[in-house]
Amino acid sequence: MKAYNEDDYLNLAGIQHFSFCQRQWALIHIEKLWKENLKTVEGELLHKNAHDGQAFEKRGDTLVSRGMPVFSATLGINGICDIVEFHRNANGIQLFGREGKYVPCPVEYKRGKPKESNMDTLQLTAQAMCLEEMLCCEVEEGYLYYGEIRHRERVLFTGALREEVRKDFDLMHQYYERQYTPKVKFTKACKSCSLKDLCIPNLDKCKSVKEYITRKIEEDN
Repeated sequence: MKAYNEDDYLNLAGIQHFSFCQRQWALIHIEKLWKENLKTVEGELLHKNAHDGQAFEKRGDTLVSRGMPVFSATLGINGICDIVEFHRNANGIQLFGREGKYVPCPVEYKRGKPKESNMDTLQLTAQAMCLEEMLCCEVEEGYLYYGEIRHRERVLFTGALREEVRKDFDLMHQYYERQYTPKVKFTKACKSCSLKDLCIPNLDKCKSVKEYITRKIEEDN
């Protein structure tokens, strides 16, 4: 199985951008472009709140780790888990300095509510795959916490999800190595994208320069 060098690791959270729009991912992670909007700021605040407090705490039979760094040499990625809960379980793994055995369970915090796409689920699955590789264990489930509904959504890490994660990161590595940014492909999702002004999706929809200039004049009048 191929193992990537640390210098070639990609940002784990990038799979969410890639799933939303491959061009958006390339603009952020290859061309280093970024622009804040209300959604990105709210998301950052939610993650900050998740990381606040003790880095490691005990709640009954559960150990809670906040802001835990993770990586996978086989996927060629690294990143941060908002929260990893270690539930005491006889079938789990031993943790240094702790009595008993524990099963890890990643919890990712998101603004808004559950999405129609599986972009959040893929990010959580990638976290689980990192934990499995680092801790030499199996991680069967995790949770997505959504700020708008203040509720956890359970996620089972199926073989299909794991394979999609592998394929996405393999393609992301190919794009990054080639420094390739996909062309504009306008969708309704472009309206909510923080990079819409940098990406200029509407420009690609114009059939000609004349049509574009005419439309811009009409907008100014």
